[in-house]
Amino acid sequence: MTTTMAGAGAPVLFKAACPDCRGRFELGSDAFRLAIGASRRTTFYSFTCPDCRRAVRRPAGERIVELLTGGGVRTLRLHTG
Repeated sequence: MTTTMAGAGAPVLFKAACPDCRGRFELGSDAFRLAIGASRRTTFYSFTCPDCRRAVRRPAGERIVELLTGGGVRTLRLHTG
């Protein structure tokens, strides 16, 4: 995953790919959801592929979390207990 900033005030675009249809595309931050859990297994991002309309869920390490939160992606913090 990489980010593209188009200029001042322009939305941040993220390059992504679909593992099902193998499509490659750029999506705005509003197309993503980030869930931050207590472990690496429960921290992930998701989006809907614009080509095949399948839900895609991918693990998110520290760097991906930084990119997505810095780009304005809506974040859900998962709590346990």
